[in-house]
Amino acid sequence: MSTIQAPERLKPVGTPPPSLYADRQKVYPKAVKGPVRRVKWAVLILCLALYYLVPWLRWDRGPGAPDQAVLVDITNGRLFFFFIEIWPQEVYFLTGLLVLGAIGLFVATSLFGRVWCGFACPQTVWTDLFMGVERLVQGDRNERMRLDKQPWTLEKLRKKSLTHGAWLLIAAATGGAWIMYFNDAPTVTVELLTGEASRDVYFFFGLFTATTYVLAGWAREQVCTYMCPWPRFQAAMLDENSLVVTYRDWRGEPRGKAKADGIGDCVDCQACVNVCPTGIDIRDGQQLECIGCGLCIDACDDIMTRLDRPTGLIAFETLSNLAASTAATKALPPSRARCATGMEVRRMPRFIRPRTILYAGMLAGVVAIMLGAWLLRQTVTLSVLRDRAPLFVTLSDGGVRNGYTLKIANKDRDVGTYALVLDSRTPLLMQVQEAHGDRPMVTTRPDGITQWRVLLTQPPGTPTRASIPVTFRLVDGRGRTVVSESSIFLGPEAR
Repeated sequence: MSTIQAPERLKPVGTPPPSLYADRQKVYPKAVKGPVRRVKWAVLILCLALYYLVPWLRWDRGPGAPDQAVLVDITNGRLFFFFIEIWPQEVYFLTGLLVLGAIGLFVATSLFGRVWCGFACPQTVWTDLFMGVERLVQGDRNERMRLDKQPWTLEKLRKKSLTHGAWLLIAAATGGAWIMYFNDAPTVTVELLTGEASRDVYFFFGLFTATTYVLAGWAREQVCTYMCPWPRFQAAMLDENSLVVTYRDWRGEPRGKAKADGIGDCVDCQACVNVCPTGIDIRDGQQLECIGCGLCIDACDDIMTRLDRPTGLIAFETLSNLAASTAATKALPPSRARCATGMEVRRMPRFIRPRTILYAGMLAGVVAIMLGAWLLRQTVTLSVLRDRAPLFVTLSDGGVRNGYTLKIANKDRDVGTYALVLDSRTPLLMQVQEAHGDRPMVTTRPDGITQWRVLLTQPPGTPTRASIPVTFRLVDGRGRTVVSESSIFLGPEAR
């Protein structure tokens, strides 16, 4: 006998659809100790030390040049990185560095999963620092949960105020350090503290202070889950031979009490969940929210050690090894699940495979291109701008004249002196502003651009052409052409 379902009640016309919004479930990560945690502390200290201290490093570039080792000098259009100086027209070097960083990230992800997200991403580093301050003031996971549930008292107000005050100080130091990469660090520090800095400096100082405070103190895992695009891309970089944080379900399942019969090694203690900074359960498999920090490994290993069971229930493992181990132990009865570690497949990850070869080839190609561009980089460049209004001038004696502006960029710190030579199949007379002779001498100021006004004249009586190719050359004291630039000489149509 079949059962007829009653139709759903019809909703009135115009009823809004149900809301898909869900309140954020605050994550309270528990402190953990272990080798992965120690590596994360080491990376955190290294990253913070580099970020805060690099603007204070000095590098002597000679008189008149900034002595900050790393500086983005927007006013003068320079980027200084120790002995390297990049001009605005050499922005392709920065593009190359960004491409190198992207490909390097692809390589690291294909080999070791989300190692960047879990250890070196700025969001991870500063969030880890903020959570460390929070634990120091408010206590560990359970204490923080109890504190948030308590009504507001003087003690709760004190702890919360101290926490957020420390966060603001760290955020201010972060915003101030960022400003120092664009200004001389000692000078801008004094200006910030004395109120003498410009409005732009205070604006960006406040902007980076606020974003650090909000993202690391309040948003936290929501940045990794919803705001960052990398979790959506990283799946395309992974394959079955990538080392990722993995739960060995073939060994841990079925879960149960520690002394129960017929269960796996997982005692369902929730230790891996409690330490996760994004609040996920790694036992559910690969997930978008997992940043690959590996703290669940330390938490699980601690429990396994206490229970006198083999560590590594959660570990950095390849999916191919996980599948092979699962297949090898699939036929074992549940009663032998805890003895199945002897069936584990532990093959070395295949670091050399088509994906990594492709990325490595791309990386080597970009490095070769950038290295070649740097080795062929000209320290003196010449640009020729021909007057466009008027295109040419007919002189009273019948001659034709064109005007040009020559811009000579000297990237050295020394004054340059060169002979200006004109190459043309048609005889032309060259006059250079404040210089005389058939090979007038022009000078360039150090680390700057010098302009010279040049007039080319076609003498009267010579055959006229609508367009004559010309080439300007700078010749050094040894007679070598340092740089050359082509242009044209315009005249009336031949009659």
